[in-house]
Amino acid sequence: MILFASLSSLTNLARLRSPILCVLGHVDTGKTKLLDKVRKTNVQEGEAGGITQQIGATFFPMTNLRKLTDQVSHSVKVDYKIPGLLVIDTPGHESFSNLRSRGTSICDICVLVVDIMHGLEPQTIESLQLLKRRRCPFLVALNKIDRCYDWQPNKDSPIQDTLAKQKSHTVREFESRWQGIKGEIASQGLNADLYYENKNPRKVVSVVPTSAITGEGVPDLLLLGIQLTQKMLVDRLMLSEALEATVLEVKVTEGFGTTLDIILVHGELHEGDTIVVCGMQGPIVTTIRTLLTPHPMKELRVKNEYVHHKSIEASMAVALPPVTSSLQAAMGVKIAASGLEGAVAGTSLLRLEKEDDIEELKSSVMEDLEELKKDVDKSGKGVHVQASTLGALEALLDFLHNSSIPVASINIGPVHKKDVIRASAMLERAPDLAMILAFDVKIVPEAEALAKKAGIKIFTANIIYHLFDQFKSFMEEKKAAKREQLYSNGVAVFPVILSIIPKNVFNKRNPIILGCEVKEGSLKVGTPLCIPELNFLEIGKVTSIQNNHKEVKVAKVGMSVAVKIEPSNDQQSHILYGRQFDHKVKLYSKITRDGIQAMKDHFAEEMTSEDWKLMSKLKQLFIRGVQHW
Repeated sequence: MILFASLSSLTNLARLRSPILCVLGHVDTGKTKLLDKVRKTNVQEGEAGGITQQIGATFFPMTNLRKLTDQVSHSVKVDYKIPGLLVIDTPGHESFSNLRSRGTSICDICVLVVDIMHGLEPQTIESLQLLKRRRCPFLVALNKIDRCYDWQPNKDSPIQDTLAKQKSHTVREFESRWQGIKGEIASQGLNADLYYENKNPRKVVSVVPTSAITGEGVPDLLLLGIQLTQKMLVDRLMLSEALEATVLEVKVTEGFGTTLDIILVHGELHEGDTIVVCGMQGPIVTTIRTLLTPHPMKELRVKNEYVHHKSIEASMAVALPPVTSSLQAAMGVKIAASGLEGAVAGTSLLRLEKEDDIEELKSSVMEDLEELKKDVDKSGKGVHVQASTLGALEALLDFLHNSSIPVASINIGPVHKKDVIRASAMLERAPDLAMILAFDVKIVPEAEALAKKAGIKIFTANIIYHLFDQFKSFMEEKKAAKREQLYSNGVAVFPVILSIIPKNVFNKRNPIILGCEVKEGSLKVGTPLCIPELNFLEIGKVTSIQNNHKEVKVAKVGMSVAVKIEPSNDQQSHILYGRQFDHKVKLYSKITRDGIQAMKDHFAEEMTSEDWKLMSKLKQLFIRGVQHW
């Protein structure tokens, strides 16, 4: 995998926009703490220009980044050319998935956070696969280095400086853990090196050891991000006049109703522009009523929370207050307009120009959602899936697909009564799947009440793995209960053939206790027995099996065991060994068509190939001998 493509040289560096950076990683690796550390450090350092809290992102001007990375720049040569860095505030692969335009990621570079104590965890691997799929350049932050034994912290120090100050046994532990993780990354098909040892950053993943607690390695991480984007992604950062914007979040904002939080990558937007966005019920065409950005951080105390704009251009200062007059290239913006209630986060925002065909634009904005609808099971049987954004929905659908869980319907946003009604259609088609998996969304009280009444189970979680664990645990409990029911009522029956040992007849009538040898299949407690040679005479159900005077639940081929047989009805209570049957006949498990299906559906993993052969043999025997079988 080529991590950074080779790009042509530029003549107009002033027309570069800020790279967009996203943070990914497993739960509890320190993603949020790392982001907080970067923000906090910059607030402390940023007396001149100051960082700007944007909609869904934080903008770091180059003046601040230069100060923070100054300690490292003596060893890593960088000519600062970009206007700053736009860091997406919410870490996680759902946010990354939302950062796209027409199916392509608008995220320029990612930081994949790996816990040095735990290595590659499931969500880390999932994030790696996502990055490879999207062909998005990334760095690895090897976080929590301060957890190494006897680590001596050096606040906000470059990583090579702080490693040089550690004791030898601490460095040995660090090296050992790093080499282990390097091997794990290699097992995912990628080569990796510590960034200061990486001779080929185009093809080898650069790794930066960090501590979100002490700030060690954070300067290296930022400087490397700047260096690699400037060196290898310059063509991508060239500003374009063509509008490129993606919807990051749809939310209700006090005083403005339903609004869109967008990332404006290229081009400009104006009040009064007609825009087209993806909606769950179809494309939404509306007019921008208001364009908003937050006040800069230093002025968060002002009563009016937002600054209004007549127009916003991605490449220029946008009539912000003087304190934030620095140029901002990619930026976060809030749009207020009517009819945005059903808008889908994670999709493109398009503007209608005079020469545009509105039907083409409508079709274009719906492409991503239509693509996801292909994951809906064609059989019409499956769970109902609900998520907060398109990116979250995509991540969940990928996970469910890989886990072989069928999906019958999807929606985005809070769970309403209509979603419960949709899920309840499964009560007739596939009762075991009549449920809702709700990822990072609220459940409306009316929907919760209806679900309880209808018997629709709703699982909720903010982490995909937690949602899956809940679902899996519930399904296992349900499966166990179903198996127990099928087994206890005699529907599910394992195939077996027994021969009677005449010298080991312990009791001839209710309960009949016989010594038997298992000739074929396996005998289990609960098995109903019959005698095909005597017109399929039913003699009762096995209630106990003993091997060498010890109770066992199953007897395999070749075992000789004592079998207690008790009647299932009055007629069977009159059966007597020596009168109706004796040792000359063989005993067979009584099977039915429903029983065979139950074994296929619920006990297949317990059946061997020999068991299935015997089941087929018994089926033919019963078809020939039992009328209306």
